[in-house]
Amino acid sequence: MTGPVVQKGLKSRQQTFNLANYVDSRGRALLRFLRPVLILCLAAPVLSACVSFGGAPSLSGLAPGAGASIGQREHPRVVAAYGGRYRNKKVEALLGDVTKRLVAVSSTPGQNYRLTVLNSPVVNAFALPGGYLYVTRGLLALANDTSEVAAVLAHEMAHVTENHAFQRQQRAQQAKLVNKVVTDVIADEQEGQIALTSSQVSLASFSRGQELAADRIGVEMMAKAGLDPYAAARFLTSMGRFSRFRADSLSSNANSPNFLASHPATPARISQVIDTARAFPAQSNQVKERAHYLDAIDGLTFGDDPSEGYVRGRAYLHPKFGFSFELPVGYTLENTSEAVLAADKNGTAMRFDGVEIPAQQSLVDYMGSGWIGGLIPSSIEGKTINGLEAATADARAKGWRFRIIVIRLRGATYRFLFANADEITDLKADADATLASFRRLGRVERAKLSPLSLKIVKVRNGDTVSSMSAQMEGVDRERSLFLILNGIQEGAQLRQGSLVKIVVD
Repeated sequence: MTGPVVQKGLKSRQQTFNLANYVDSRGRALLRFLRPVLILCLAAPVLSACVSFGGAPSLSGLAPGAGASIGQREHPRVVAAYGGRYRNKKVEALLGDVTKRLVAVSSTPGQNYRLTVLNSPVVNAFALPGGYLYVTRGLLALANDTSEVAAVLAHEMAHVTENHAFQRQQRAQQAKLVNKVVTDVIADEQEGQIALTSSQVSLASFSRGQELAADRIGVEMMAKAGLDPYAAARFLTSMGRFSRFRADSLSSNANSPNFLASHPATPARISQVIDTARAFPAQSNQVKERAHYLDAIDGLTFGDDPSEGYVRGRAYLHPKFGFSFELPVGYTLENTSEAVLAADKNGTAMRFDGVEIPAQQSLVDYMGSGWIGGLIPSSIEGKTINGLEAATADARAKGWRFRIIVIRLRGATYRFLFANADEITDLKADADATLASFRRLGRVERAKLSPLSLKIVKVRNGDTVSSMSAQMEGVDRERSLFLILNGIQEGAQLRQGSLVKIVVD
């Protein structure tokens, strides 16, 4: 969380923050409340780019040849949206070399590419028209050798060379026209819905086809460049494992089937890239490649950037704004640029963010000023927590219970929103325990905080998965994360002399 977030409608008493909007018709917390989508753009739609963050570049009116100007226009927005550029000379040199090798064997060897490493912990890679390529440091942390990163870059370059952005824009415009005709002309609601669904399925199928095509072309490029063609399958497997790891952390249903998903299921993609790879001999030295790659990412920042505060287990600490709090046992925290999110296995979700309100307005008055839909006015209560002004209240909406907390520190106002659908969970106890933990950070504490990073270590005689993962610092479920980060399956034995990644504070 970069700082107090002023959300539209929250400063005006006439505009209501309706808690019912955070719950969908099936009684599940909306993703925008519970957690941001874990963007895995190698497994996501690509508008000649896997851009799927809020405020994505508009490709309206895109035509062949217009890509360079669009990429140039949108590049600053993309970099800003992902926390800026991550600078690391070793990483940049490695990626530059890989890109050159891939360009040389591509169908458009004259195409110029501009590669940017983004300072974001999310696992993401995408491209913009005009040859703008992006990878996040989160993706680099997940990859285990040069060929795995090359698989990502080759996939994205394929979207550029095949002009998928323009093709998808054309198909989207056709679908939009069909939708308008259906809405305006077909009077029968059921028949109209069938037609609309057919149009949507057609567009989704077209996008899935682009993803599969980019996978196939990417594997072929890698083989021609002398890289390991099976690396795409390895990285897709790691992405799937990491996605499930994150989904389990936040009790979300991220793996439930979605027929209109704009990308094929990971197993289907893994099967295809393996089939494609079988047509080519393995030429690369995987052990040497892995050592070279791990040397480049040794010391890579892992997880949160200092500007967004730090998650340490169940605690959140922000050195710049000088505060910390801790969730009760059982909660898993996730930090995003907009808010800090958490969930437990009992179905309780938590959101923490900031809002600007007039300094002269009391928090009790603010709580009852009309910005909460479903508020129970009699539940509003003013408090003093660790010398700080605070207020709490309850609300109900669509069968969900909410516990709302606001607290003021150094002129900034912060908000906690806890939610659960059942009547058994002690929502108040969890929320109030979290509030009681909210405190100022001292100067020494703030100075000692630093980001996590990757450390590359050599496996010694007698080392095991348990002993190596026990060295991990500042993360939850160390053993599971160690296995995923190193592409190791449960039950496998570590080989003496091999290199592995661990996370250190």
